[in-house]
Amino acid sequence: MSDRLLLDAMLGKLTTYLRMCGYDATYVLDGVDDPMDGPTDAEVLTNARRSDRTILTRDRDLAAHADDALLLRSRDVEAQLSELRAAGYDLSLDATPTRCGACNGAVRAVDAGESLPAYAPDPAETDCWRCRSCGQVFWKGSHWDDVRATIESL
Repeated sequence: MSDRLLLDAMLGKLTTYLRMCGYDATYVLDGVDDPMDGPTDAEVLTNARRSDRTILTRDRDLAAHADDALLLRSRDVEAQLSELRAAGYDLSLDATPTRCGACNGAVRAVDAGESLPAYAPDPAETDCWRCRSCGQVFWKGSHWDDVRATIESL
């Protein structure tokens, strides 16, 4: 079972959960302004093969043509998480975040004296992490608690 995943256009919300669980999860619509400009199934398959990723999809045709794919049946993210757990995926939040929920980049701890955007808490009082790719700042706040509760309820 691969920790390197490629999620199709129907699994955007699931992508964030998996990144928060430490998975290297690429979403086919990352960086795409108009979903109609997203990759074709053939391009998704090629990308998965080249990057050695398991495809997670709700598209039966795409799953049937993939060397390594998991077909998810539900539209609901909690049910999708349950399907992944049943398939053997570890769904637990890392003690220290490793992936950016927004872009999948690696994150690093923010130093106490480092300046942060106004929306972020003081890093001297709250542990914060910054994405090395997009620069977004993260901390374990209410969203983290909500994701933890969702995962624990499965």
